[in-house]
Amino acid sequence: MKINMLLKRNLKTHEGAPAKQITPEQQLKRSLMACMLWEDTFYEDGQSIADRIASLVPQVEPQAVADMAIEAREKMKLRHAPLWVVREMARHDGHKALVADTLAKVIQRADELAEFLALYWKDGKQPVSKQVKKGLAQAFTKFDAYQLAKYNRDGIVKLRDVLFMCHAKPLNREQEETWKQLIDGTLPAPDTWEVALSAGKDKKETWERLLSENKLGGLALLRNLRNMSHSNVDEQLVFAALDRMKTERILPFRFIVAARQVPQWESRLEKVMLKCLEGREKLPGKTVLLVDVSGSMDWKISWKSDLKRYDAACGLAILARELCENVAIYSFSDKVVRIPDRHGFSLSDAIVNSQPHYGTYLGAAVKQINGTEKYDRLIVLTDEQSHDPVPDPRGRGYMLNLSSYTNGVGYGAWMHIDGWSEAVIDYINEYEKFISTTD
Repeated sequence: MKINMLLKRNLKTHEGAPAKQITPEQQLKRSLMACMLWEDTFYEDGQSIADRIASLVPQVEPQAVADMAIEAREKMKLRHAPLWVVREMARHDGHKALVADTLAKVIQRADELAEFLALYWKDGKQPVSKQVKKGLAQAFTKFDAYQLAKYNRDGIVKLRDVLFMCHAKPLNREQEETWKQLIDGTLPAPDTWEVALSAGKDKKETWERLLSENKLGGLALLRNLRNMSHSNVDEQLVFAALDRMKTERILPFRFIVAARQVPQWESRLEKVMLKCLEGREKLPGKTVLLVDVSGSMDWKISWKSDLKRYDAACGLAILARELCENVAIYSFSDKVVRIPDRHGFSLSDAIVNSQPHYGTYLGAAVKQINGTEKYDRLIVLTDEQSHDPVPDPRGRGYMLNLSSYTNGVGYGAWMHIDGWSEAVIDYINEYEKFISTTD
């Protein structure tokens, strides 16, 4: 017992501030909800984070783990990390009973069928459990011929391998014929931008046809705007595609990166990004946003991406700015800087360029805000690392954790929220309504 108490007193963040002692369930959530599996962060390598997630799964109540995996996929839009959680659930007797239903919900793209099996066999091929087979079989019936053809790729595990292994039953004759084509390798090639461009056709004509026929999903559209611009695609076709674009599965910071790549279309992108906020209820009273721009936030989310942790923070700050009745925004690193009253992408630019990205003095920043601002709530957007001890908020405080580090500071008096979902403001609003009815 004395050793346990000693460990609690000595718990630290990577930068040295005292960290909070939390439960295994809280540890799993903070490690998972912003995890890009296998990707290194500023302080921890991706393998260590994956190993920690795996070790925590058996320590957490099975239904809580299952709910967390589904939330990571559906709300945080993560793909591989929730698959990894389900893989670990399948390895522990207490969790196995929930694997089938959880896996069927977590798999939302056809390629995730094969990706899960590749993760399952990561440490060597082994028999596949009954629950895993059942979950894969349920998930397989979700996908039509186009979706299966689009993701029918060569890899360690192929879609036909998954079908053979799980013995899925088709829902109807049409699906039965589709699966036969998948097995025989005769599925018609899908009309995707990858297939069209790989065929060597004129890029401008190809992009314009795909845009005219509405063949590009929202994320594919954002990621290829630079290619369209370089190909001199008709701007009106691009603008029309942006206007009808569905944004519910696209995280806010994706728009920030797209705007950097095609600054001439920034105003159009900003309009699309903000349209999902129209008519949404606003947080009443005074809100202070405190945005972390320290050195650890100036780090790529993925090695093949231009996205950085502070892009995720800025994306949420842009949305919070529109959903708060009265708001004051600050950045913090070595010092605290008040951000001009801006909207959209100009707010992101102001935050990122407000000061050099060096130290993380979150404690001093909270202390300064507590002493100078009268607020109804303080929302901190951060990776939760700090050089100095972090005081409690003066009233309601929300710590939004945007990374996967093992220790953090935002518990106790802080309402702790993991991940970078755009739904966080709605969550805060509903939470405060609930609190007001129970006071």
